[in-house]
Amino acid sequence: MQNTDTAFEIPASQRPAVTVDIVVFTLQERELHSLLIKRSYPPFQERWALPGGFVKLDEPLDQAARRELEEETGLHDVYLEQLYTFGEPSRDPRTRVISVAYFALVRADQQTPHTSNESSEVRWFPVRELPQPLAFDHDQILRFAVDRLRSKLEYTTLAFQLLPQVFTLPELKQTYEQILGEQLDRGNFYRKIKEAALLEPVGQVRESGGRPAALYRFRAERREGDFVFRWREARIERDR
Repeated sequence: MQNTDTAFEIPASQRPAVTVDIVVFTLQERELHSLLIKRSYPPFQERWALPGGFVKLDEPLDQAARRELEEETGLHDVYLEQLYTFGEPSRDPRTRVISVAYFALVRADQQTPHTSNESSEVRWFPVRELPQPLAFDHDQILRFAVDRLRSKLEYTTLAFQLLPQVFTLPELKQTYEQILGEQLDRGNFYRKIKEAALLEPVGQVRESGGRPAALYRFRAERREGDFVFRWREARIERDR
């Protein structure tokens, strides 16, 4: 009887490689930014790219993403979520490479990225002013990640990953606006957030030169599925 494992064995030259690429988001200067590295080696030497690299044979994908992110940028202990799989046959000139993309969220004031032996620079870029073109298909991956992040604001509490433990309502509104890249109606936003019962007051205020603003924190017992915030409705109502 023929050994089916041997009969269907794929030659090493025909086996696709697997990589992970990570889109890292933060908020800086009232705007959504993404972290890019400048590649030190071919292919696409001196081209800006997403952090990432090849997955080891004995390594889970999530572990590979965290390892590559820390090795290439120094960032660690970040919120990380699998995004999509990109497998266009010609996406990498070296060989057939399938990339499992992730997006990460980090507060820029908590960690400082650094270069590695594979990059000459590491820098935050506003998502509306990215260097063009990026290496590989990283333009496509980054656009996909921005769209996913913005759409998830309607049914998850991801925005809270970019906030300090306590914050004011204006700071929360600014966070949403910075991610979305557009203004929201203040009254409509505050009403929707309060109706969702996501926040609880901490009994303190923040002095800002004007009227003191009450401080809030996120109610950790709330499930993500409980939260629905139609930010597009806030924008439409404002424009009427």
